[in-house]
Order: sequence, then structure tokens, then C-alpha cells
Amino acid sequence: MGTVTLGVSIAVPEPYGSQLQELRAGFGDAAAHGIPTHVTLVPPTEVEADRLPAIRAHLTEVAAAFTAFPMRLSGTGTFRPVSPVVFVRIAEGVAGCTRLQGEVRDPSGPLSRELAFPYHPHVTVAHGISDEAMDLAYTTLADYVAEWVCDGFALYEQGSDGVWRKLREYPFGSGPIGVPAQPGSPADQTAEAAGATVRPS
Repeated sequence: MGTVTLGVSIAVPEPYGSQLQELRAGFGDAAAHGIPTHVTLVPPTEVEADRLPAIRAHLTEVAAAFTAFPMRLSGTGTFRPVSPVVFVRIAEGVAGCTRLQGEVRDPSGPLSRELAFPYHPHVTVAHGISDEAMDLAYTTLADYVAEWVCDGFALYEQGSDGVWRKLREYPFGSGPIGVPAQPGSPADQTAEAAGATVRPS
């Protein structure tokens, strides 16, 4: 039946999301327009396509039992030299993100996986570009601040074109809001073929 590449993340809301995405593109990060601005909960993970219904059911359960929490971004950080990444720091909301990703990646659940590095929630603004460009990103956003209330997360699929597309949103304390996948999405077609249903909370 094939595989799909999925990710789970907290979307950075507007106007901040587009603002940071445009800045990322401006720093020369070619991947910027294919990656919505986000805080990762589950990094890119290749799974069998027929596992999607179980994954959706699991995410519904996690979201239904979770409550909203404040998020605040402030300043920049970097994973260099270990990894070529510059990011905007999460000043408030780290505990909420950490607990949420732990539940999403529950060892007994369908998205259980090991991480290459210890979990560190952040918002990437430059990845794999020149040191000069990453230095520019680091200094340009040094005073950046954004605040919002995190009230859910979303499931994304990476297309063959490298672009990440939202499959479905999962608001906290309720069932998921249906978000139609892009036409031709393998994951969405598989879910429909398998008769996937969204269970009410």
C-alpha cells in the first residue's frame, strides 16, 4: 500500500506564521515556502499508509484530553555547530509542548519513535544555509516577540514535491476539525479507502 511521510506540529498563528516564513525565505532558505511556520511535536516520520486511521484516532484522543496553554516567543538561539539551525526561542510554553509531544509519541501508540536529539521545542527560521545567512537570521530576530494561546495541533503530510500540507487540525478538548487534504494526497486517499472515521469526543 506504500508509505507516507507525516509530521505533527503546533502551527504558529497569523500574523506571526507568515511573517516568520517570509523572513526565513529572505535569509535564503529555499525550503521556507514549503514548510509552514511551526513548533515540531513529531518530526518527519515515514509510516505505512494504512496506519493513518489509527494515527488519526490516537491524535483525537490526545487532543481531547489536553488543555490550552500560553505560548510566547522571544529572541533567537542556534543548534550550531551540532546542527545548522537558527531558531526563535520559546520563552513560555516549553512545558506544555514537551508534555504534548510525549503524549503524541506515546511508546504504546502509533507514532512512537526515537528522536535523534533530546526534545527542544523551537521555531526554525534558518536551516542548512550559509553561516553568514544564519548569522543574519540570528541577529535580525534577536528582539522578536510573539504571544498566543496554543489550543491545538495539526497533522501534516509531506508531498513528493517536498511541500508540507495540513491533513487535519486537532483542537484541544474536542474532536478534530476536518481539514480537507490537498487533492491527490496519498494519505487522505488511504484514509477514505479504509473507511476512516473521526470519533466524537
